[in-house]
Amino acid sequence: MNIVDDAKLAAQTAAQAAMAKLVPLAPDSWIPGGTPDPLIRHKHGLIGTSVSRLDGPLKVKGEARFAAEVALDGMAYAALSYATIARGRITAIDTSAAEAAPGVVLVMTHLNAPRMKPPAVFGSAPMAAGPSDLPIMQDDRIHWNGQPVALVLAGTQEQADHAASLIRTSYAAEPSTTSFAKARAAGVEQGNFMGQKLADTIGDADAALAAAPHRVDQLYRTPRHNHNAIEPHAATILWQDGELVIHDASQMVTAEAATVAGVFDLTPEQVRVTSPFVGGGFGAKGLWDHQILGAAAAKMAGRPVRIVLSREGVYRVVGGRTLTEQRVAIGAQPDGGFDALIHTGTVAMTPHNNMPEPFILGTRAGYAAGAIKLQVEVATMNMLANTFMRAPGEAVGTFALESAIDEMAVELGMDPIELRIRNEPDKDPISGLPFSSRNIVEAWRAGAARFGWDRRQAVPGSRREGEWLIGMGCATSTYPYYRMPGAAARITLTRDGGAGVTALVEVAAHEMGMGTTTTTAIVAAERLGLPMERVEIGYGDSIIPGAVMAGGSQQTAAIGAAVIAAHRALVTELLKLAGNDSALAGLSADEVGSEDGALVKLDEPGRRETYASILDRARRTVVVAAEQASPPLETMHWSMHSHGAMFCEVRVNAITGEPRVTRFLGSFDTGRILNAKTARSQFRGGIIMGLGMALMEETQFDERNGRIMNPSLAEYHIPVHLDVPEIDVMWTDIADPHTPMGAHGIGEIGITGVGAAVANAVYNATGKRVRDLPITLDKLL
Repeated sequence: MNIVDDAKLAAQTAAQAAMAKLVPLAPDSWIPGGTPDPLIRHKHGLIGTSVSRLDGPLKVKGEARFAAEVALDGMAYAALSYATIARGRITAIDTSAAEAAPGVVLVMTHLNAPRMKPPAVFGSAPMAAGPSDLPIMQDDRIHWNGQPVALVLAGTQEQADHAASLIRTSYAAEPSTTSFAKARAAGVEQGNFMGQKLADTIGDADAALAAAPHRVDQLYRTPRHNHNAIEPHAATILWQDGELVIHDASQMVTAEAATVAGVFDLTPEQVRVTSPFVGGGFGAKGLWDHQILGAAAAKMAGRPVRIVLSREGVYRVVGGRTLTEQRVAIGAQPDGGFDALIHTGTVAMTPHNNMPEPFILGTRAGYAAGAIKLQVEVATMNMLANTFMRAPGEAVGTFALESAIDEMAVELGMDPIELRIRNEPDKDPISGLPFSSRNIVEAWRAGAARFGWDRRQAVPGSRREGEWLIGMGCATSTYPYYRMPGAAARITLTRDGGAGVTALVEVAAHEMGMGTTTTTAIVAAERLGLPMERVEIGYGDSIIPGAVMAGGSQQTAAIGAAVIAAHRALVTELLKLAGNDSALAGLSADEVGSEDGALVKLDEPGRRETYASILDRARRTVVVAAEQASPPLETMHWSMHSHGAMFCEVRVNAITGEPRVTRFLGSFDTGRILNAKTARSQFRGGIIMGLGMALMEETQFDERNGRIMNPSLAEYHIPVHLDVPEIDVMWTDIADPHTPMGAHGIGEIGITGVGAAVANAVYNATGKRVRDLPITLDKLL
């Protein structure tokens, strides 16, 4: 059951009923000042329904081919050897035993690796995808504990792994900074994220805080987190006639191809990256050292190479979320109105990448306050380059902010939901822009009713069943709307030999298990006026036009914009082919809609011609491509965000301190939901990841030498079935009139707010406030 205000639902339904019956071709109808995109409506009954994933049967039958399952003749298998110091240089590397081991084809080190340029670091240019600006195996320098120092190729994976274990490396260690406290003491710098300074000031927040009658001022800490996708990072690589082909597990095939081309002094057209299936990404399935080393080894050996990182190898080579220390201070009046909101702090980063954890992003548009001060500063450490991890910034930032909101509610003796609603902004507090869509109050009210929030005991520790203390907590969930430029789509319309046509819609997008392919098919079918079985989707290949990164929850909007542009180009071409004998003669694309496999005049439905009829007379297939290359103009005119209300119930054992989450509800306001089935799965998946962050996930970093101490799923704990209760989700389904299809991305919002909701529930159960994640039983004893 979705949550929709009755009055708004009636108004929305009436407005939709008043719209033209046919889908008008207005590709820019969703830009600022425009009307809602027509795909907000149900045309074939697809939008908003539960559609099973198209890739599901392939995966169930084992027919989906992942990067490490591409079989090539003469393939060699790779294994890596890793540095064991944080900073210094290699003084000697003995590979003789490895070279003599059975099956070994090649041992590559900095002494014999081909000359390569450093990869362009992500954010330095539109198509840059490198993790850092460091050269890869080009000299004897060591920059982090875990850096690859040698690669072995052998006839089998077991032979390669054995040979790699025989390599002996000596080092001259140099002074390094592996302690966060020492890094901060050495000085911090202003953090920047995606070209923007992570600092905002409205008024004098320090003075307002000092003058406020009620104050909360606390430090909150979150640890390092590592990616643990079901599919470890892998690539199958070959060179063909001077060109490079990488079958990869990637979230950014186009950018990866362009960046790798720069490393090997090739043109982007000489590198092809394919990634039809990705077994989990969450921000880490980008370009790392292993793909480049595999390509270099394949070139040296003259044969295809498969490189699969072990679970430990993922921890050594692939970055994760960095640690944060955050101060949140709130000054409030007795009625709950915020006079001051301060959210500042420090994160760790390397000198060679540009990904500080931007924990203030969710705070920027979260609450109204008389004065606001936000800032992220960076301390530099010698460690593996950190990177994006699901909801970078918001996941950990909402833990601090929403915990502090709960603390203020306790200070004021106020219900925490009412305190949040009391401080709802009527416009963006930082930019001053109006919100494109903001229905979080509706989500709060309906979620509270469904969860039974009225049964919550205001006094901590007052509800008990035997040994178990029971509490409820809540938090706001938030994630911005993004739509990146450069998305393109290609549509091929073909006569199928029967009575109809089929459409191949190709978009350079990615399927990581979230249902992108299915949603794209739904959107394309609605736009083309065809049933889904007549639409095929191509994706995950750098030879497809355009560039869409599976990150920032922006694929949905980017794909929608691209499909809209390509559909318009298709209609324009079909009208040309229809000619003077068609009932559509003399009409422009603006006057025509698509319905039931035909083009139809909008205000005169009798003037129509089927796709099949047009193609028959033209005697050819129609292929069109169009790019939605303009910047996301909507974000320049509106403040655009998704929101959610998170509700958690926990039990804490009064004797052992063991915390257990027993119920969880996410009530979301994320615009129009395109596929209810995959949306529900995405929301739940994000919440489960948030439960891991709240209760168990922590990368143990040895500050003596910079080495990760728990590089495996045996020691890095993530939620299992017994840790996860039944998770309920619901949504407003109120379309945002300023986005393609009225939809927002939903891949990341589910993790935000979860940590705080759990921590706040633990406080309600026990009276103990945990400000340092994860919430382990030792902190509750």
